[in-house]
Parts: sequence; structure tokens; C-alpha cells
Amino acid sequence: MPELRRRVRRSRVPDAVAPNQQPADKNQRKSNGKAVAVGVTERPRTRLAARRLKEEDKVILQENLKDSDKKKGKEVVVEEEEEEKEVMAIGNDSGGSNKAAAQEEEGNTAPFPERVQVGGSPLYKVERKLGKGGFGQVFVGRRISGGNDRSAGASILEVALKFEHRSSKGCNYGPPHEWQVYNTLGGSHGVPRVHFKGRQGDYYIMVMDILGPSLWDIWNTSGQAMSSEMVACIAVESLSILEKMHAKGYVHGDVKPENFLLGQPSTSQEKKLFLVDLGLATKWREGGGNGQHVEYDQRPDMFRGTVRYASAHAHLGRTASRRDDLESLAYTLIFLHRGRLPWQGYQGDNKSFLVCKKKMATSPDMLCCFCPAPFKQFLEIVVNMKFDEEPNYGKLVSLFQELLGENPAIRPINTEGAQKIIFQVGQKRGRLSIGEEEEDAPRKKVRLGVPATQWISIYNARQPMKQRYHYNVADSRLAQHIERGTADGLLISCVSSCSNLWALIMDAGTGFTNQVYELSPVFLHKEWIMEQWEKNYYISSIAGATNGSSLVVMSKVRLGVPATQWISIYNARQPMKQRYHYNVADSRLAQHIERGIADGLLISCVSSCSNLWALIMDAGTGFTNQVYELSPVFLHKEWIMEQWEKNYYISSIAGATNGSSLVVMSKGTQYSQQSYKVSDSFPFKWINKKWREGFHVTSMATAGSRWGVVMSRNSGYSEQVVELDFLYPSEGVHRRWDGGYRITSTAATTDQAALILSIPRRRLADETQETLRTSQFPSTHVKEKWGKNLYLASLSYGRTVS
Repeated sequence: MPELRRRVRRSRVPDAVAPNQQPADKNQRKSNGKAVAVGVTERPRTRLAARRLKEEDKVILQENLKDSDKKKGKEVVVEEEEEEKEVMAIGNDSGGSNKAAAQEEEGNTAPFPERVQVGGSPLYKVERKLGKGGFGQVFVGRRISGGNDRSAGASILEVALKFEHRSSKGCNYGPPHEWQVYNTLGGSHGVPRVHFKGRQGDYYIMVMDILGPSLWDIWNTSGQAMSSEMVACIAVESLSILEKMHAKGYVHGDVKPENFLLGQPSTSQEKKLFLVDLGLATKWREGGGNGQHVEYDQRPDMFRGTVRYASAHAHLGRTASRRDDLESLAYTLIFLHRGRLPWQGYQGDNKSFLVCKKKMATSPDMLCCFCPAPFKQFLEIVVNMKFDEEPNYGKLVSLFQELLGENPAIRPINTEGAQKIIFQVGQKRGRLSIGEEEEDAPRKKVRLGVPATQWISIYNARQPMKQRYHYNVADSRLAQHIERGTADGLLISCVSSCSNLWALIMDAGTGFTNQVYELSPVFLHKEWIMEQWEKNYYISSIAGATNGSSLVVMSKVRLGVPATQWISIYNARQPMKQRYHYNVADSRLAQHIERGIADGLLISCVSSCSNLWALIMDAGTGFTNQVYELSPVFLHKEWIMEQWEKNYYISSIAGATNGSSLVVMSKGTQYSQQSYKVSDSFPFKWINKKWREGFHVTSMATAGSRWGVVMSRNSGYSEQVVELDFLYPSEGVHRRWDGGYRITSTAATTDQAALILSIPRRRLADETQETLRTSQFPSTHVKEKWGKNLYLASLSYGRTVS
């Protein structure tokens, strides 16, 4: 592991966040076709569409509340989870046809003007409402007269007028953030034009193009399905648009079907694709074209985008970069092709958490199992990109070439923007066109007159392994064969049927960890399958008989199954005596501690695994005295407060899966005040609030899915950050190390791992730090580290890998 650099670099403050742009609605009209304003979604035509739209909880950056009155002395904060709920801005799918209603929805009393003229524009009459954004309203503007004829857009009869009230969150510091983005991107390939903008009365107003239907509208009115060619055209043109946007230093931040619009119907641009709604766009690059990549950061309480399509990194509050747009595009393409994503339907306050967890646990193989191969290849590339990695747009475009029609002129989407990229990668022919080149090659005859039924068997090259087959198996004999194979270490890899009898293949190379099956009189028993899905089993093989019965095999797989490990942190120290104990039962705990104290050692760290305890004792704690309590509850409030009165401070905590806890409190610490919180989810908002009050995290633990965090004043740290992930956050840790941080506390549940990294006020003589992840307690590794003067500083057990 790398040594920490001695230079301390402060963490960056993320770019200011634009107001969220919620899906808005439009009213139908009978003029030149359907018109959709930039960033506005059409009213859903069906109840199903309306329900889908309501699922789109679009959440933007939530600012923490202002500091409350600070409590003096030692305090305990054991708040209920209900007090930690994040306020979400939910997309509105209700329409409006008059300015009064729009004004009421906007939450202000300032009337919308009847006529608009800003920035040298013509005079426009404000007509019907097209829709509502996150903080603005969009109306049709009809040109009456005036304007500078030399100005672009001055001769356009109808435009979209976007109003944003000066008191809205997006205008706290003047004109909306979206204006700044349009100043840079307006008129770029695939970005609609803003003709005029300015302030009139209480409103900031943009005069922009009216566009046609969104991809959501097209998908919804086309039977909620799109062809492979249509989605492939969308893919390559979207990549072309994103490449141009990224080249100008911005990431979009909210890629989804509702934000891709076609040009206005019955015009030359009706097949041209546009990407709209730039309110959540942020810079991925500092300064101009040669600027450096923005610095990595993570704020778990910040989420920008749309839950359904957001990248996993966005859910986890990581700084946005180019990879996030591409991951959102992958989910968009799969949704348009399949009509649904596996994480749709989650509800409740922890929806974002559940969706992110599902995204992380769903492999590209599983997500793209009903899509052409390019979809899986595209997803595999983008989800494995690094934070500052430059995408290979040419390679990504080339993946979809085989699905595109040969003649660009008759493609359902104009792909002119992608042609340049396609040319650069050599216009290689896709696999789907190979057959044309082999037209004269001899072909095997497949129409032989009388239909014949046969067994079709497929064989793959494998390393030598044990495999067994059974055929002509009656229902009554099926369990016997399966049980015998399972006892011999074999699992079912394939099932089939002929003449209402079963055939099954069992082998030792499935990679499954467990398996269940059901023989049902109906073809695919829905209730049983859904019940097994809830238990994390997935269908691995199915067979159906001519009498309508079925055999369904469901398996647990190694990939995507959470793995828990020990996370151990080692710091460079002067040679000292250190001792560890693990797998310690409650009844043996006192014995180990008393023996250590008798040898001049005190507890520096405690942890738990499988309701057994681990503790580290050493001679370098600096403490003068110590007490501890083993409690059946997670952090016994009364006992802790009693010890605070005696000037003991919490120095280490651990929680077990059965809800019990081990709390160690010491004298001789440098702390002057402490506070702790118990929460059902990681309490980042509370941590952030306490940071502003001068506290820093000094201990963490988990008990089952609950988190316990202790924060102290006068901790000796100048800066502190959190790395929170559903896997071990390796990339984030390395970036923090490069910034001068060291891991000072760690804890993990079976779902998430959290690491606290701090910059000490006083620089250490040797800042070397190493981490280790092991399935078993790292007893042999600890001794090796001691030989290098590296000593255990923090320990936890929980989720690290899939």
C-alpha cells in the first residue's frame, strides 16, 4: 500500500448545484403537431404511464439545516430515524392550462407577465403552459412584433418561454445556474438553442426552441417497446452528443429518456436528437480546455439525478464525472429496449438506498440477458470506468454498429453526429452483415419435408470436471437423482423434457453456491419463483413438458452475492507491545482484559464477528485508566452518561449482530466533549452538522444493520471526510491518501462499509498506513506487520466485495 504523502491538501467544495428540473407536463394542441419545450415532458397518455412517471423521484442536492443551538458539556444524541429523513423533490405529473394555476404551483404570488421582451428579443405574447420544471414554468410564446431581425431566432413565430422566479433556490446568487451552462453549451451538437434571456419583473426568462416528443413519449406511444435498431441509433447519437458536451468540460447529470427530445415534427429536424434540461449539469474539468479533472469527493447525503437511471456513484454522493453520464445512458438504453429495469417499484424513504443496492448486485449478464450483445458490452465497459478515466467514445459507438441499418438516410434517428465517430473507427461492418458476404457459400439444408423432432445438445470446452446426466426420469424419481447428485457435490446445470419425462445434467462446475427446484403442474409457477427471488435465488434452468407441467431450478451464484471480511488498518509506530484476541465469548472477555491490564496493556480497539468479540490491547494508548461494559443493548445510554460524569470518554465501541455492544471508556484522552448517535442508516447528516460544531468522528460500530457513531471535540484532527460504499471503497481511499488523509475509524454492516479519514493537526513522524481485507481474522498478518513496526489501529467486520 502507498505511504501517505506529507503534503496536506484540503478537500474541494463541490460545484454549486443547480435547481432540480422535474418532469413537467404539456397540454395537447392542434397546431403544427405536438410541441415539447426544452426540459419538459408530455403528460402521460395512460394510467400506466402516469404511475411510471410518479416513480421517478428526482432528488437534488439537499443542503443541511442550519446549526441548532449548541449544547454545552457532554451530550448524547440518540435520535429516531424518522428525524433523519431526507426531503425529496418529487416529479410532478399534473398539468395546468392557465398561468394562475402555474403561479400557485410555483409557490409565489408574483403574476406571470402577459407579454415578454428580454435581451433584445421580439415582443412575445405568453400563451398556454407547456409544463413545469423543478423551479420554473414553461409557456408557449407567440411573437407579436419587434426585435432585432439580425438576431438568431428573432423571426421564429413560436418559442418556449421558461420562467424562473428570482426567489427560487436556483436563483439565490442571481440568474439560474442553467444559464451559465447554456452560455458554454448552447448551440453545440444536440443541445437546443437559447435565443434570448434576461430578467423581467420577478422572473428570469429564457427564450428557447420548441422541440418535439421525448424518447419517453415515443416509447410510451409505441406500445412501450423499441426495436434494436431504434435503440442502437439512439445509443450512437447520444454518445456523439455526450462526447461534444464532455469536450466542453460538462457532464449532464440527468441522462434519461425524458431528457432526450426529437426536433419539431414536420420540420427538417424531426429526426434529430437533442439532450435537454441542463439544470443539473456540472463541470468535470477545472478552468478551460486544458484544465485538470475536478478532485474526487464523496458526500453521502447528496444525490443528484433521477433514481431510476442514476449511476451507482451518484447514489453514493460521489463527485460527478463522465462515467456517470455513460452509466445513466446504459440504463436508459436497456429500459427503452426491455421496457423495465429490475429496480423499478421500490418505495419509501430508503428508496435510493434499495435501488443502489439492487444496481450494485445486478450483473451486466443478468441485466442484459434479453438484449443484443452490444448492450452488455457497453454496460460492462462503463460500470468499470475509473473516476477520471476518459471514455473511448469511438469504441463505444462501434459496439452498436452491427445493429444499425446500412443506409443512414432511412434510419429512424438522424445519426449524422455519430457518423464522424463511426468514420474514425473505420466503419467496420457488424456481424449482422456478414451473411450478405457469404451469400454464395454452400448452406446446410434445413427444410427436409417431414418435420422431425430430435435432441439438440450443446458442448463447451472446459477443464476436466465431474459431470452426470439422467434422462427419461419420471416425476416420482426426480428427487432421488437430484439428492444423490447433491450429496456427491454436483448441482444442476441444465434441465429438459421429452414425452413428459425429464432430463437433467449435474456437474461440479456450475459456480452456484446453493440450489432449489420445484416440479409444478403449471408452466412456471409465479408465486414460488417470486418467493425464491426474495431469498436471492435466480432462475438458472427451466424445462416444460407437453402436459403443461414445468421444472424450475433456481440458484444462488457467487457473483453478486455480498462477501463479508475483516478490515484491518495498520499504522507505523515506534516498537511497542501489542496483543490481540479474537473469537472471544462473553464469558471469557473479562479474563483477557484483566490479564492484559496486569501486563500494562489497555484496550485500543474492539470489534465483533458472529456475536464473538475481538480486542486489541497495547502499551501505546496514552490512557491512564479504563472501564468497559458488555451490554445486551446497542450503546447503553445510562452507563455511558454515568462514566462521562466521572470524566471517562468513549475510546472504542463494537456491536454484535444480536444487538449487544461492548463500550470502552478511558481517562487520559485529549477529548473535551463527546456526543454519539444510533441510527438505522449511516447518519451522515448528523455527522456533517457536528463537524460544523467542532466535533470529529472518533469511534464507530454497527449492530446488525444499525450504526453507532461517536464524535468528540478536541480530537486532534483538522479535517475529516467519509468514504461510504456497498463495497470496500478502494479508489476513494487511495485518493484520500494522496490528499494527506489517514483512516482513523472504520465500521461495516452486511450491506455497507464506512471509513472515516482524517488529517491530524500535528504531523506524525511516519505517516505510513496500510489496510488489509481477509476472510479470517488476520492473525498471521498482524505478526508480519509487527515486524515492520506497523500496528493494528482499527478493526471491523462487514461488507467489502461481491
